[in-house]
Amino acid sequence: MLRSWWLAAVVLACGLFVAATQHHPWVAVVEFLVFAALAVLFSPLVFPRSLTAAQAQERSARDGRPIVYWRPGCRYCLRLRRRLGGRAGQVHWVDIWRDPAGAAAVRAVTGGDETVPTVVARGEAAVNPEPAWLLQRLTGPTSPTGDRP
Repeated sequence: MLRSWWLAAVVLACGLFVAATQHHPWVAVVEFLVFAALAVLFSPLVFPRSLTAAQAQERSARDGRPIVYWRPGCRYCLRLRRRLGGRAGQVHWVDIWRDPAGAAAVRAVTGGDETVPTVVARGEAAVNPEPAWLLQRLTGPTSPTGDRP
């Protein structure tokens, strides 16, 4: 749990230090707010609630939603999350720093590294895919009966 928040805590601490060294209070406040915003971006707060890998795999088998393996502080994960916008809730999110099984699933796909974001959609895995790739799988083709696969 702490591993997910360490980067946000370090950024916030740096913001406090920088703000405390300023001579002008308004500059200190602005700098602290910038660091606080960065801390939020590097925290798990901007992502939907994470599941364990086992929960995500079980739910994905049932509802067909893609699984995104991510970690806090990853700029590529942030890019993917930002581009998904409101559709981020249609994806199962697994924080590999909180779930060792999730980290193992990523290593199995990537050949031993923990490169994120790693996305598994409809049995197809992609490492650091373009957001459009995932969006396409969310809207994906429909079957002849009109149902999504």
